[in-house]
Amino acid sequence: MNVNPVERPLLVFDGDCAFCTRSVQFVERRIARHPVIRSWQSLDLAPLGLTEALCLEAVQLVRNDSSVVSAHIAVAHTLIHGRRGWAVLGRLMLLPGVRQIAGVVYRWVARNRHRLPGGTAACAIDERR
Repeated sequence: MNVNPVERPLLVFDGDCAFCTRSVQFVERRIARHPVIRSWQSLDLAPLGLTEALCLEAVQLVRNDSSVVSAHIAVAHTLIHGRRGWAVLGRLMLLPGVRQIAGVVYRWVARNRHRLPGGTAACAIDERR
């Protein structure tokens, strides 16, 4: 869905999830050139073409043209935006075959984020739906 163009890409994550928060803090610390990063809870989602349900399901990246990509594709584009070695990793994630594997890994992490380092019971997806 295309809505109002954004000046810089916007990475939208679940601010109630400790694992997600730690993950975006990693991006902020390690990737010098990263998208603007905001929790979905702090945003007006409708003008961005997002919904709470979409944001609970996966990380969202609103690109400069206001198109939205989700999950592992959003992660790959975030890495590409970072340039240097991060961009190589992001482009690799989009290659046929690797893209499908990245999707499987992303979905596994999303389902199990409450069990991963930094995760808490509040990170469990099923508890908040």
